Parts: sequence; structure tokens; C-alpha cells
Amino acid sequence: MNDKNSQSFTKTRILSIDALRGFDMFWIIGGSELAIAILSLSNSEWAMRLAAQFRHSSWNGLTFYDFIFPLFLFIVGLTIPLSLAKYYKIENNLEKIDYKHAFLRIITRTIILFLLGLIINGLLNFNFQEMRWPGVLQRIAICYLIAAILIIIIPHKFQFLFISILIVTILISYWLIMRFVHVPGISVSNYLSKEGNLAGYIDRLLIPGRLYYEYGDNEGLLSTFPALCTTLFGVLTGKILNTNKTQIFKMIWMIVVGLILLLLGIGWSFIFPLNKILWTSSFTLVTSGLSLLLLCLFYWLIDYKGYKKWAFPFIVIGLNAITIYVVQGIFDFGIIVNIFVHGFINYLASFKDIFFLICLILIKWFFLYFLYKKKIFLKA
Repeated sequence: MNDKNSQSFTKTRILSIDALRGFDMFWIIGGSELAIAILSLSNSEWAMRLAAQFRHSSWNGLTFYDFIFPLFLFIVGLTIPLSLAKYYKIENNLEKIDYKHAFLRIITRTIILFLLGLIINGLLNFNFQEMRWPGVLQRIAICYLIAAILIIIIPHKFQFLFISILIVTILISYWLIMRFVHVPGISVSNYLSKEGNLAGYIDRLLIPGRLYYEYGDNEGLLSTFPALCTTLFGVLTGKILNTNKTQIFKMIWMIVVGLILLLLGIGWSFIFPLNKILWTSSFTLVTSGLSLLLLCLFYWLIDYKGYKKWAFPFIVIGLNAITIYVVQGIFDFGIIVNIFVHGFINYLASFKDIFFLICLILIKWFFLYFLYKKKIFLKA
């Protein structure tokens, strides 16, 4: 992170990160439903199996759609060393940090994200007993808060080692706690079942309101710890990208570490199964490994080879990913689509849903394109 010329920490925009964030968000704003609609035109077994990849696993297992949220958390961590770099200065070989403004940014962003998450969940309905308190933005806020604070308070030269040890400690501890701390009245053999897992039991005890599933929440309390590790893997990658190492070195690092995490996660899954709802340690390793490999692909295409035009639609989405997530959570874009297509869409027969979803995605994209042209970005 040290710039030898200016002796200050600098931040360089890496387009592949924006594109990857937009690619990730594309599936959330309608891409997954569109894929399912297209594949549903065929009743073949291969089409049904492929369509299942665009839905969440019911419990154990890993689908492409299960990978979407971990990838986003990974990207959140990825940008932290880059976005906080402006608060660092090097003077006389000593590290100087603008703690006041750094913490102000971190706390402000955390509060905004958490509050937006509660609003999406129905905070303004004031029906707190039936409201779901955990959520995607709430988990992002918590993971961002902890990861960003670590970057600020830990000396730069110790950050990589400290965060690596913290990740290993959390993932092993989570596995041991889930394995050997059992829910009262539940047999040992059911310690990872929906009704018998410790994470869900803690959620039932401590979280008010409605839970994601009958026995717990997929953004619950205990499972936030391994989710933090997903963000921290992103932080470590962001630190590598923010060095003066060559692009070749960075890509090799991403490939090697990505493959190692992927293999370790697959091996661990035989005793601690892949499970998004519980965010198991094996799930954390596999999805972090896949995130690294996918980032490497985007980085190679966009930042190394210079092929940028194809990624522009994703970049537009990626620059306002939180905006579209929040807006589509409180506003039905389908109302706008219906204004233009209601007169003829019923004549499209089996292509009706596909056409509607394409229009829905386009409406959302042009909304984001308008913000892009006006240089309006929600920096939450």
C-alpha cells in the first residue's frame, strides 16, 4: 500500500471489482428468475437440474445462487483496504492514521446499511413482533464494521498475519462449537439438523420477531462469525491488490489461494457439510475460494487484458449495487413494466414470463444508468 513517490497510501479504482459486484447483483435483480423461466421452457432433466442452480439449497448443499451472497460479502471486504487507504499517511517511515475521520466513515456507513436493512424488513410498518430483524444488509453492516475497524486499529505490517490467524481461529472454533455444544433435548446425531443446530437454537432464544425459517435465521447471530471470515478473505485479497506487486503476481496469488481454499473446503465438507443457512466453515472456504477464482477471471479480462466494453452493463449495476437492492426492496418495478406491456404480453404464451423479466431487468438497469450518468452513487 505504500507509494514510494508520495509516501502515502493511495487508492486506485479497479474496474474488475465494480464489474464483479454488478455481475453478482445482476442475479439478484432478476437474473436468476430469468434463467429459471428460460430453462422451464424445457421439461428435460438437465434443464430442471440447471434451473435448481438458480435457487437456494433447502439445507445442505451448494448451488450457484447460494454463492451470490458470499461473493458480495467477499467484495465488501475487498474494497475496505482500498476505500480506507486515504486515511493513511507515511511520515518519516511512521504510519499516521486519521482515526477521527476513518471511524466517522465506518460508523456512518454501518448505521446507514443497518437502518436500510431494517426498513426493507418492514421497520416502518411498526409491527415489531412480526418483523424479521436480521437481514442481508444487517449482516453486511456488521461484517463491514468489524473488518474495517481491524484495518484501522491493527498496524499495517501485522494486519495480514493477524487477520489470517483470526480467520483460522473463528472457522475452527465455529466447527467445534457446532459439533460439541448440543441443543437441549436434541440427540447428538442431529446436531446439524434444522431443528437441532446450535445456531438456530441461539437465534430462537435471543432474536425477537420472525425468523427466516421455523428454527432459526440464515442471517442469525452465531453464523455471522464465519460470514465475517468471508469478508476478511476479501480484506486480505484487497490488501494484495493494493500493493505494488505486478498484476501477474496478483493473479497467481488469487489462483493459488483460491484453489487451496476450494480444496480445503471440499475436504472439510465431508465432516462439516456445505450449508449456506448455517454458513458452515466448509461453505466459507469453498465460496471464498470460488470468489477468488472468479475475481481473478474478471481482473485478467478487464484490468490486465483491457477488455472493458463487455463489462459496462455490470459496472453500471456494481457502482450502485446497494441502491438497487434497497429500492427494489421497497418499490415494485413491475408496476412500471405493466404500464408498457399489459396490452400485449398475454399474447406471448409461454414466453410471457421471460419477456416480463427481461423488461423488469432493463427497467432497473436504465434506472441505474440514469444515476450513473448523473454521477449519483449511494456510498453506504
